Amino acid sequence: MRILFCGDVVGRSGREAVLKHLPLLREELKLDAVIVNVDNAAGGFGCTAELCKEFLAAGADVLTGGDHIWDQRDIPTYIGTEPRLLRPHNFPATVPGSGAYVFTTKRQKKILVAHVLGQVFHKEHLDCPFATMDTMLKRYTLGGTVDAIFVDIHAEATSEKMAMGRYLDGRVSGVVGSHTHVPSADTRILGKGTAYQTDGGMCGDYNSIIGFKEEAPLSAFLHKYRKIRMEPAEGEGTLSGVYIETDDKTGLAIKVESIRRGGLLGSS
Repeated sequence: MRILFCGDVVGRSGREAVLKHLPLLREELKLDAVIVNVDNAAGGFGCTAELCKEFLAAGADVLTGGDHIWDQRDIPTYIGTEPRLLRPHNFPATVPGSGAYVFTTKRQKKILVAHVLGQVFHKEHLDCPFATMDTMLKRYTLGGTVDAIFVDIHAEATSEKMAMGRYLDGRVSGVVGSHTHVPSADTRILGKGTAYQTDGGMCGDYNSIIGFKEEAPLSAFLHKYRKIRMEPAEGEGTLSGVYIETDDKTGLAIKVESIRRGGLLGSS
């Protein structure tokens, strides 16, 4: 199975990069499944129902969120009716939506997409993401009930994302981190066969500070309080993500590589 994960979409630049390059990548890479993290797609904060529909229409199969999943007012209602939009699964079961979604590809292969939020440096104080994944995976067998399992761990600490990769090695097809907006250079297949990258990077304008105009974050660092509203940078965006190819029998990874298209980091 051929899977593409697109890192956090940030603002209009990120949206335009994904909408431009995703249809081409689906054809070029003969993709079976596309997962897009949309946690900063709407002005840098969350995603709206309308934008979710645009990504799905452009070729995304599943959308993941993160700590900003509830920032747009229409999402609590929309996520309850659209199973392809995931919130972190370790939120309380009382909130709408889910962090797990299984679908069948055009080649009649089943893939589970799972999404959890890290605990380190996050104010949400959710359930343990490791225990959450253990509970979820009791329902599925890689290479059995599902042909592939992809995990988006949305976390601040690189150590926590690396720990999740090691913890799930051999039990899932791929683990890729999101949230920190910078593509890491550790793309590899772990010892037991799970594809891994600490952070897939962002889809957005890299002539910025993690996708935002530099004035607001610089002001916060210099003056120790936020004087200016954070706004997404507006230059040409790069689609940044991770491509994973799995063995059809075992569901484990046989290939993984970083993908960058357009903008500052990629080719046009």
